[in-house]
Amino acid sequence: MKAVLAAVNAKYIHSNPAVYSLRAYAQAQGAGGEVEIGEYTINHRREDVLRDLFQRSPQLVGFSCYIWNISMIRALIADLALILPDTAIWLGGPEVSFDCGRLLGELPQVKGIMRGEGEETFTELLKAYEDQERRGGRFTELPDSLLAQIPGLTFREKEGRICETQEREFLELDRIPFYYTHIPKEQMEHRIVYYESSRGCPFSCAYCLSSVEKGLRFRSLEKVFEELDWLIKQGTPQVKFVDRTFNCKKSRALAIWKHIMEKDRGITNFHFEIAADLLDEEELSLLEAMRPGLAQLEIGVQSTNQETLKAIRRVTDLEKIRSRTERINRSHNIHQHLDLIAGLPYEDFASFQNSFNQVYSLKPDQLQLGFLKVLKGSPMAAEAAGYGIVSSPNPPYEVLSTPWISHGQLLKLKQVEEMVEVYYNSRQFTHTLKRLLGEFSSPYEMFSALARFYEEKGLDQVSHSRTARYEILWSFLSGLEDARERLEDYRDDLMIDLYLRENAKSRPSFAREPALLKKAAGALLAEQEGEPQVLKEYRQMDSRQRARLFHMEAVQGGGFVLFDYRTRDPLSYNGAVYPLGRIKQEEGR
Repeated sequence: MKAVLAAVNAKYIHSNPAVYSLRAYAQAQGAGGEVEIGEYTINHRREDVLRDLFQRSPQLVGFSCYIWNISMIRALIADLALILPDTAIWLGGPEVSFDCGRLLGELPQVKGIMRGEGEETFTELLKAYEDQERRGGRFTELPDSLLAQIPGLTFREKEGRICETQEREFLELDRIPFYYTHIPKEQMEHRIVYYESSRGCPFSCAYCLSSVEKGLRFRSLEKVFEELDWLIKQGTPQVKFVDRTFNCKKSRALAIWKHIMEKDRGITNFHFEIAADLLDEEELSLLEAMRPGLAQLEIGVQSTNQETLKAIRRVTDLEKIRSRTERINRSHNIHQHLDLIAGLPYEDFASFQNSFNQVYSLKPDQLQLGFLKVLKGSPMAAEAAGYGIVSSPNPPYEVLSTPWISHGQLLKLKQVEEMVEVYYNSRQFTHTLKRLLGEFSSPYEMFSALARFYEEKGLDQVSHSRTARYEILWSFLSGLEDARERLEDYRDDLMIDLYLRENAKSRPSFAREPALLKKAAGALLAEQEGEPQVLKEYRQMDSRQRARLFHMEAVQGGGFVLFDYRTRDPLSYNGAVYPLGRIKQEEGR
């Protein structure tokens, strides 16, 4: 028999560890037959996915379902049942593990759902179908009595009744084989690899499905070390731990961090979701000693409103988060992503702005502004009506309004989110934003003003290139009456921001006179006493090498700056910049 486990990912660079884990476990438990992985994205054309599934000729297809792909999977199911009528269709994943009976009523083509943790459930299901095949029976006529013996299933009986079997006990994580070794190295080099060293979470946040699972389970450090060594050896660019609170057990976090430091080859970045307020001196000292770019941290603040934090049952020490993140920032070796959620109970428009401003003041490398998703099965789903929270009935079930924040206000936050993503999280406007913040009463007001400018000019409905974003920001700055006396400073800031990341070929409209640069380049080729080493290296290259590895720009006051792209900051990927001061124009050649 042949089964296909289908994953519809949000992006090509993403991977789906669930389908790989199910296949690896089934094979380790001696389930026969052939299990293939089909990985697609939500951006694939539906007909292309259907064609691929049809050409594989499976007897069983299992879809891995999440809020970001369920709409596409629903559409695929309707067509797949028509072109492969003898194929059994099963679903699994967090999006379908709750309210299974209703879902099966809406999808008559689906035989059943594997609820929750799926490794053992899928293995037993596979063996049941293999037995059916050995008996010469059709896959679509598997006896209900066999399915009823498998824990963790909700399925449709022949008479149409919905049957739900008992809950399945949790699996020891060490029993799951490492499931990435079969993937070719060239594929690993272009994907984000999701790695799971634990399941469960010690916290009970109302909006999160992890709060449903009680207790924590860990994969042994021996296996974790062995598997991380393999990923490092493969040159994997990023390994993203999916553990919900990686540092909930200090000794374990320290052991893994020390191990990746010892085995580091200068290539792989490791992403950890942590509770910053749990970090102590020993952990902070270790983080400070890491190679720049070895690790990045995601820290969920969610809100600074104490009433809100209490309502969502999030235990957080905001002062400790501030002190820990500020200390990590000072080392300039670790990316920090801080998260906020709009639409939570008791957080009104003004309160959220305050939360935003407080988190912005921590100077994270990225500020992720998200919106509450009322996930099926989460405590928030049961409490939303009591709070008066209105959310979309369609995936991803995002908040539409609450008694504290209107839909119109949420739309304004959406616009601010876009500006934060473009101008802050890109890290391409750091000099300009630092100065621009002084023109406004708060960080939120700065991004809100940018969002209004985009809306007034009709720019919010158009896709823009990287260079166009600089031109738009220059237009915005030029229209700020209070900033006119600093416009030349902003011109310098924008040029530095633009060329720090790359040697852009086209010059923006706000660039200074290029003729000055030609004279300055000639002056730099002349011998000068006390010149920095970079100029000696610059002089030794031919014009083609200089054009590729360096860029020069004029700044106000007759000075110049030289950008050097040979070495880059491991966190920002910016080149180096050297202020050269004034160069006498009569020395130009």
